Amino acid sequence: MKAEIHPKYEETNITCACGNVIEVGSTKKDIRVEICSQCHPFFTGKQKLVDTAGRIERFRKKYAKFQKQNEK
Repeated sequence: MKAEIHPKYEETNITCACGNVIEVGSTKKDIRVEICSQCHPFFTGKQKLVDTAGRIERFRKKYAKFQKQNEK
């Protein structure tokens, strides 16, 4: 490898919003993430409910007149 052309690679911490800290090597210092393998529903098996029912109802109300036009 050529000298002095590569970024400095060092030990750093990845901190999740849930409080989990992972030590890795990176060219960046102190990385913060919102979700990690300790709190992600895929890895935990727990589903976090999001207000999807409210979103769906708002969508249907907003586009109801377009659906009626397409049915005719």
